[in-house]
Amino acid sequence: MRIGLLGAGNLARALALGLGEPVAVYDPVLERAQELAEATGGRAYSSTQAVSEVADITVLCHKPAQLESVASSFESSGRRILSSLGATPLDALREAYPHATVARIMPNIAMEIGDGLTILCAPAETERELATEVAGIFSQIGRVVELDESMLPLAQGTSGGMPAYVALIVEAYVDALVRQGMPQEIALDVVAGSIPGSAKLIAARGGDTLGVRRQVTSPGGTTAKAIRALDAGGVREAIASAVDASIVR
Repeated sequence: MRIGLLGAGNLARALALGLGEPVAVYDPVLERAQELAEATGGRAYSSTQAVSEVADITVLCHKPAQLESVASSFESSGRRILSSLGATPLDALREAYPHATVARIMPNIAMEIGDGLTILCAPAETERELATEVAGIFSQIGRVVELDESMLPLAQGTSGGMPAYVALIVEAYVDALVRQGMPQEIALDVVAGSIPGSAKLIAARGGDTLGVRRQVTSPGGTTAKAIRALDAGGVREAIASAVDASIVR
């Protein structure tokens, strides 16, 4: 299957590298499209029309504000359009591409290494075939979770932004360990190497975060003291505020 990308930014790059297959790419900055095409063994094109003609699925990776201008730049009748345009709802996509079949996703850039989470917006019945095919594609580069569109404003900032939030946590822990005398490269191994397994353990325990904490936290031990320090620092309140700030209105 040939994937066409309209846009060659960070998200398009993560998708293309994660899939590891040649892609057709258009970007207003031709050099950027060429760089991504070369990285996948694909080809850069000079127009959106050219990409849509060779692609089985055309993925919108441009700015949300460019929806109408991009939609009018190529003949989309009979095409299959996949949108990664943030807060742009399905109804807006259907209006912009009235003669195409559309689907909407919210991926994150961890798909670059095959471990992303892609949220698939629940489609209409006429869009189900495309949505099922999209789920199959993205399941190759991580998990796919289907949500009703009403839930997407709550999920978008958390899922899409999670690599940045984890990066901030890793950075803070590494800095603290370096301050205590640990070499930075060792600190990075210790911190970043501990996160994936911890998250998978919680998932394997059915989300029993309390059980995991109790298993690790000895009474009066260093973990108990560290958690008390995190609570005193307002970590729960900070995360709640971050979620509130990340909701797309």
